[in-house]
Amino acid sequence: MSVRPSTNTARVSLNGIEGSLISVNITVEAQDLEDLLEALAHLEYPINPQIYHQALAIYRYGDGREVCEPVTVVDFPAYMNWVGGVRQVLHLYGFDPARVHVLEMLEELHGDSEFQPAPEGAPYSAVRLIKQAALSVCA
Repeated sequence: MSVRPSTNTARVSLNGIEGSLISVNITVEAQDLEDLLEALAHLEYPINPQIYHQALAIYRYGDGREVCEPVTVVDFPAYMNWVGGVRQVLHLYGFDPARVHVLEMLEELHGDSEFQPAPEGAPYSAVRLIKQAALSVCA
């Protein structure tokens, strides 16, 4: 018996006035973490980020190759209507807005860690974030 809905059921999302409740994941190099947090402090709404220092991003490209990269992930809940503002603030502070990855909150809570479509403007076609990983996964 599973507590997860079967794949045959309708897709469920958590909605509010500002859109669907989502999880925003931003990948950053460890040395840029402080600057990223400073940029996020300039958003119009408060966030409470969770930081994953030993994370991995696996990028899948159009030709089928996959590249594994150690990253730091900054994760926080938000509403879908906020994503444009997050990308804009990152751009203003010199970060690539394509580093913003969005997951439906229920997907995030299930922690399936599957490949997701790449954000607009990214050079890769899909990405899989592993927030708590052994670096040997890349080997």
